[in-house]
Amino acid sequence: MFLPKSANQVAQENADHLEMKRGIERVERWALNSIPEHLRKDVLINVSEVQCGDPNCSPIDTSIILQFKSGGRGILGIPSEVKDVKSKDLDDVFPPHTILEKWHKGEDAEWPPFDESFGLGGERSQPNKNLPTLRFKVGQKVQCRIGPDPVDGWASGKIIQLWYKEQGWPPGSFAPYKVDLDDGRKIFAPGDIDDIIRAILN
Repeated sequence: MFLPKSANQVAQENADHLEMKRGIERVERWALNSIPEHLRKDVLINVSEVQCGDPNCSPIDTSIILQFKSGGRGILGIPSEVKDVKSKDLDDVFPPHTILEKWHKGEDAEWPPFDESFGLGGERSQPNKNLPTLRFKVGQKVQCRIGPDPVDGWASGKIIQLWYKEQGWPPGSFAPYKVDLDDGRKIFAPGDIDDIIRAILN
């Protein structure tokens, strides 16, 4: 049996939601302003909070996804709730213009730079068992957001890996899905939300 929420609980939840929304809008604006002006029209910026299942990292991270029309993309992570992110935090993780130019062209560009210590202690093995359950499974057909256009910016593919990780990502950071697109490209979906990855529409 569920007890109804009190007026104070509802008010607090609404206030928390509004604070998160304002934080997301603020970080999106900072990220857009950090991108060279001639690239801005070709990029989709998605800011969200993600839970980290690694006990050694922040329980909630702010994820910033830069998705270009070309299919090039990058994911940045800040170990704090979005409401607490400062502009300097974003500056500390934001790639230089040379990396952004490569992403804009659809080229691979590693960011952050490769850490030679990566992989020690089994970091590249299975993710922490406390990571949340995902909506989709390996082998399932999905559509992934690959560009800023809300209609044409999608591509179909098949999930080939859960909790994917690339070299250079911070400890405890994983993308929920690696996807083999129908056109042969392999990409990762940095969030398990419909704005990024969704079931194939009939």
